[in-house]
Amino acid sequence: MIQSPHESRSALVTGASSGIGAATAHRLTTDGWRVFAVARRAEKLELLAEQEGIIPLVCDVADAEQVDQALHRVAEEGGIDTLINVAGGALGVDSIAEGRVEDWEWMYRTNVLGTLQMTRAFLPMLREHGEGTVLNLTSTAAQVAYEGGGGYNAAKSGQHALTGALRLEEAEHNVRVVEVLPGMVHTEEFTAKRLRGDAAAAEAVYRGVEKPLTADDVAEVIAHAVNLPHHVNLDQVVVRPVAQAAQHKVIRRD
Repeated sequence: MIQSPHESRSALVTGASSGIGAATAHRLTTDGWRVFAVARRAEKLELLAEQEGIIPLVCDVADAEQVDQALHRVAEEGGIDTLINVAGGALGVDSIAEGRVEDWEWMYRTNVLGTLQMTRAFLPMLREHGEGTVLNLTSTAAQVAYEGGGGYNAAKSGQHALTGALRLEEAEHNVRVVEVLPGMVHTEEFTAKRLRGDAAAAEAVYRGVEKPLTADDVAEVIAHAVNLPHHVNLDQVVVRPVAQAAQHKVIRRD
């Protein structure tokens, strides 16, 4: 049974085992939401589920069968009105000339196809609710290319384009579509994966930057966007630390 718009809010958050996804799940439960926390790693989800209001769901968003199983479980539990696609990531900093096809495939599968599969699965539920919301976490990498970022630029650009098309297609169904595009966010797991565990290189990314964004900062923006009255749509929200005036301009102090 799908909730009426007048009942308590329910969301599904992907990529919820760490970083921005975990912070978003925590933030929404603080506001009284019920949250289905989706990720591949059961052990991290169990820790997250210790917080009241969070329901863990082990699911690889790029696996169609697992997504269908997650949809069935959510429907049994009363459904959701909000889908928040956070799962994604970057892998490697190779130039295009040295690009690894397997890295590009992983980034496209995780960022684009994962968002597609989750959105396609849950759209009927969001439409039936009457005031559904889809929020996609992309990146400023979708807007500005940079050296060593070709694969991530391409994947996030694809997710950005998907989000824009979805907004046009779903307006007639009263489904709100929001895009949040973070700039420099200090999350250890994202940086470590992208730099293949090179701790020194990971530290250098943030060296001298006063107050880069944290996962909690981005979660605050996401929560604000989905807590607004449904007719208010923040189409695109770019969020950066003050020290990052633009993608190419970062203030670093000794």
